[in-house]
Amino acid sequence: MAAMQSALDALVQLLDLEPIEVNIFRGGNPEEKRARTFGGLVAGQALVAAGRTVGPDRLVHSLHAYFLRPGDASAPVVYEVDRIRDGRSFTTRRVVAIQHGETIFNLQTSFQVPEPGVDHQLPMPEAPGPETLAPFAERYAPYKEHLGAWYDRPRPIDTRYVYDPPRLSVMATHPTPRPPRQTVWIRADGTLPDDPLLHACVVTYASDMTLLDSVLLPHDLTWDDPDFMGASLDHAIWFHRPFRADEWLLYDQESPSASNARGIGRGEIFTRDGRLVVSVVQEGLARVIRRP
Repeated sequence: MAAMQSALDALVQLLDLEPIEVNIFRGGNPEEKRARTFGGLVAGQALVAAGRTVGPDRLVHSLHAYFLRPGDASAPVVYEVDRIRDGRSFTTRRVVAIQHGETIFNLQTSFQVPEPGVDHQLPMPEAPGPETLAPFAERYAPYKEHLGAWYDRPRPIDTRYVYDPPRLSVMATHPTPRPPRQTVWIRADGTLPDDPLLHACVVTYASDMTLLDSVLLPHDLTWDDPDFMGASLDHAIWFHRPFRADEWLLYDQESPSASNARGIGRGEIFTRDGRLVVSVVQEGLARVIRRP
């Protein structure tokens, strides 16, 4: 448990941005060997930057973002916040993430004063409880040597797949294409402070971990396949109801379409008692490299 909390504490520390000027913040990267910065971390840090300029009476209800350039995982990221609007009910912010003098990411996000109104939702799909599913280390243990450093990397998010994870499907002796759909339980692996913005930022981070896998399932591909080039292009999230990121959340995901070297994934996140709390849509580059 201590190691799990330690990984989560490291993520929380990365989300605790350094203020360097009015409306300007700086965020770090984990001390890991990555080819590029994880998009979920940049999105989470950008949301923190926006939230630092908004009063505590307003909660984030949506964000829309574009990934413009690969981030340098060895360098910090600077976030510039534009205070677009402060209304009576809604507050809007635009955030630009910069590395080495170039924009790598931008985000527009909106905050709202909570108020009553109409209320309905789709039902949560049926799924086995997370305690009945193997955690990451156990599920991937037979492939530990093949996965190398990716297996040993600290994981602040406990992710438990209802069906076989995409990597296991592809590494099977006789891989079989699957429908473009998957369901996972996610939870911050430890305890978080009682800060709604932090919980939203952690779910923003986690939402980028598995969603685009649904694009690859029908094609027996993984993100590290040498004949495949993939990357996040954009990301949109709507926050519907209160939740805690350190309690189990069911993330139901599907890819309705892939074409023109792009694939789209969409997902709904439910609390364990069935409340729909978050909706996510993401498009990614899905380019098959044709070698001579």
